[in-house]
Amino acid sequence: MIAITAASGQLGRHVVEDLLKEVAPKDVVAIVRNPAKISDLAERGVQVRAADYNDKAAFEKALAGVEKLLLISSSEVGQRAAQHRNVIEAAKAAGVKLIAYTSVLHADTSPLGLASEHIETEKMLKESGLPFVLLRNGWYTENYIASVPPALQHGVFIGSAAEGKIASAARADYAAAAAKVLTLDNQGGKVYELAGDRGWTLGELAAEVSRQSGKTVVYQNLSEADFKAALLGAGLPEGLAAMLANSDIGASRGGLFDDGKQLSKLIGRPTTTLEESVRAAL
Repeated sequence: MIAITAASGQLGRHVVEDLLKEVAPKDVVAIVRNPAKISDLAERGVQVRAADYNDKAAFEKALAGVEKLLLISSSEVGQRAAQHRNVIEAAKAAGVKLIAYTSVLHADTSPLGLASEHIETEKMLKESGLPFVLLRNGWYTENYIASVPPALQHGVFIGSAAEGKIASAARADYAAAAAKVLTLDNQGGKVYELAGDRGWTLGELAAEVSRQSGKTVVYQNLSEADFKAALLGAGLPEGLAAMLANSDIGASRGGLFDDGKQLSKLIGRPTTTLEESVRAAL
């Protein structure tokens, strides 16, 4: 059986749907905090089991009979390492044969502050003795596309990535890669640096929004402090605002760029283009 954590989330749900194209529903285990959120998957024959990253005992029970596990990194920045340790220890106790973990692009050399908990998790996996495969995901294009509506409203797209190239891909692209890896043999020890086929700058994103919308949108580069303040002013929580501003600075230093095209090679098709993502958003 193959299990997916955070299966009701945006990435997890995509992975489950992709797996169901290749694997019988009874062999897919969707692990969530609230099973009611994916009752439709249960109706389709998927095994829905309840567990929380903070509850190691619940996870051990949820992983009974599971051979492969996709550990989707927790969204709770600052608590991730402890939560991931619970899942890894539960997987070892349950006899899981392979863990696939969604890390961050070039985690070991990344200038992004959020890489630290991913590095710590990768270290835990090595120390666990379990076979594991690292899915080092680049940025989701959706992370930036979410800012298109206010950019259209104000005519300005703000950030602090300067001229840094961002080789992003759609969330569905990364999900397809995870599903593929989970259905392949001999994945233990592999490290995939996953990113979009073509990098782009925030200035190019603003230009593309202008081109497709017919409204002028320009990119305004801010300092990390000013961008964080703007995000706080827009209602984002302190931790998220700080993480996004820091990640933009990391992007300006090459932290979100990779041109190896491992993602498109793995999924057997080109990654979703920036143009396609903007078109979908508009």
